[in-house]
Amino acid sequence: MRYDSISNSLFIKNRNNFISKMKPNTIAILTSNDVKHNNADDVMGFTQNNDLFYLSGIDQEDTILMLYPDAYKEENRAILFVKETNEHIKIWDGEKLTKEQATKISGIDRVEWLHDFETLLQYMAFEADGFYLGHNEHIKRVTKDQETQQDRMIKWCKQKYPLHDCHRAAKITRELRQIKSEEEVKQIQKAADISVESFKRVLKACQPSMMEYELEAELTYNLVKSGATRHAFKPIVASGKNACALHYNTNDNECKDGDMILLDFGVCYANYNSDTTRCFPVNGKFSERQKEVYSSVLHCLKEGSKLLKPGIPHADYEKNMASLVEAELIKLGLLNANDVANQDPKKPLYKKYFMHGTAHHIGLDVHDVGPYRTIEEGMVFTCEPGIYIAEEGIGCRLENDYLITKEGNVNLTEAMPIEINEIESLMNN
Repeated sequence: MRYDSISNSLFIKNRNNFISKMKPNTIAILTSNDVKHNNADDVMGFTQNNDLFYLSGIDQEDTILMLYPDAYKEENRAILFVKETNEHIKIWDGEKLTKEQATKISGIDRVEWLHDFETLLQYMAFEADGFYLGHNEHIKRVTKDQETQQDRMIKWCKQKYPLHDCHRAAKITRELRQIKSEEEVKQIQKAADISVESFKRVLKACQPSMMEYELEAELTYNLVKSGATRHAFKPIVASGKNACALHYNTNDNECKDGDMILLDFGVCYANYNSDTTRCFPVNGKFSERQKEVYSSVLHCLKEGSKLLKPGIPHADYEKNMASLVEAELIKLGLLNANDVANQDPKKPLYKKYFMHGTAHHIGLDVHDVGPYRTIEEGMVFTCEPGIYIAEEGIGCRLENDYLITKEGNVNLTEAMPIEINEIESLMNN
């Protein structure tokens, strides 16, 4: 395992919280993700179903978690099914979890082999009234055309047990996962700490005529060396005008003298993520115009992040952040104050230069699940204002990760250089 083990007390607590929200006499079934193939016999790196990980801590394919809190026999109330290792698997793929190891990780006493799942489920299913089934529910889900292990489980349960009620496990986990425990914050902080050192490495390596992918390589080196699981998402290394494309990530252009680079990247550690963005000059010295734009975005970050505190409706936060950016756009000469005063409120003029939201949940997913309602203690949010001036070839976004507390928030990425003089000093030394 690349990352330090997590106490199973976290997963026991998560299961108890989940069970407390289940309807009486129901069975929850959560499956692992598929191992995805590229071409021929090559596969992508495995990424666990985050709801399954949240409730069990198991980071292995071919896993099923079954919870039946109202089962008559206590040993049937929580069962973990894992893949049985054989000599062929050991030789070709290496060791898989033993039952004892799965118990230690998850805190679930009863662990069975996956091939016994259908038989054991049928033993209990006819006593239950319904199922809670997992599904990838996310407003930005883009895999609707791909059948997943979860989709197949839903289809199978409905065919096998057509008269049982079906409920959405994700409706419960979306509510629970938005509030992070102390142990979860600890993992996010580790991811953030690796991000900080990775960024410093990029600053020291950057020089004119480098390719964007060379800087991506610097990130990757430090990420792997530090024991991170993977990039939280494909990093954005966008120089010059590329920074005006919000999700640019081909990273195959030359970093030219005089341009500014927008670096948006995240680290996944123990399946928990960081998400940060910084901008810096290719040659180590901001131009006057770059300084103006950068200072405006940094002002919005500093002032806007103060709005991330308990009791503030998320919509109000975004509205106030937009007002901050709008004022800076006027100051930069990009918008006219009179035009802004008379604009159509349904078509605000700032959208030309600032077209995205600035605070999303972060945790097991980079864009973590959870309703965007009122900000609460224990949530972790990004804050990422930006200004994009396509006609000038300047795109600037700055992003930190914040833990919401009773007193306000804590910047988990505070150690990442962000002041102009700090960045220039690191680059030129």
